[in-house]
Amino acid sequence: MKISLLASRFAIAVACLLLVTGVVSAGEKKLMHSFYFTAIEAATDADWQAFFRATDELPGKIPGLSHVWYGKLARPMKVGDQVRQWGVCMEFTDQAALDAYSTNPAHDAWSAAYSKVRVPGTTTVNFMGK
Repeated sequence: MKISLLASRFAIAVACLLLVTGVVSAGEKKLMHSFYFTAIEAATDADWQAFFRATDELPGKIPGLSHVWYGKLARPMKVGDQVRQWGVCMEFTDQAALDAYSTNPAHDAWSAAYSKVRVPGTTTVNFMGK
């Protein structure tokens, strides 16, 4: 009986901790920079690996960029005569960090890898935390 009571209190404590953690992160005032692109059909596996590697390295090279995610879109998006199949999301601390990102030398190196896997043109959306 004691173990059951202790286990239930532990479960309640963990649930409360998870709830509080979720509430705290939901209120963050960060900026999510998201963009979707059309892949170049002739891009090689080496081109894609270079893009993945360069994208993974960005958070350590760009001040204010904390996380990146990328992958194929679950539902490709038709924009004009293009179909966007891939997306990238970048979490920035704020608008100033996003503004500085485009002039950082690491962005130029990343753009070189990105240009080998995408058709020019993207669909971009920025989300601001409240």
